[in-house]
Amino acid sequence: MKIKCFDHIVLTVDHIATTCAFYEKVLGMQVVTFAGNRQALVFGRQKINLHQRGNEFEPKAHAPTPGSADICLIADTPVEEIIAHLKSCAIAVLEGPVPRTGAQGPIVSVYFRDPDHNLIEVANYAEA
Repeated sequence: MKIKCFDHIVLTVDHIATTCAFYEKVLGMQVVTFAGNRQALVFGRQKINLHQRGNEFEPKAHAPTPGSADICLIADTPVEEIIAHLKSCAIAVLEGPVPRTGAQGPIVSVYFRDPDHNLIEVANYAEA
């Protein structure tokens, strides 16, 4: 077997509406509704499906828990502008800009938390 890419991940959250509002406003993702009135966050060619804690869809993770995710997202927006945007949204920056290693090479990252306390890393690939 050879895996090509991620299609989607699932976040278990306390409040789907709060999560949708955060990811839409802060990260510019599009909120979509699909089969069974489920909601997801779409960006690029990927999506994040949302499960309400205590009302998860089957099959599900063994121990679905809000706040257990650690996600790195790559942005076209420069990190300095990302930090300014986070501050304008009253989002606390935990760390950054800091150098890290991404899947395709060096990145510069900024870290913050979503409403469920998931760790969100937004990064740019470093200039060659």
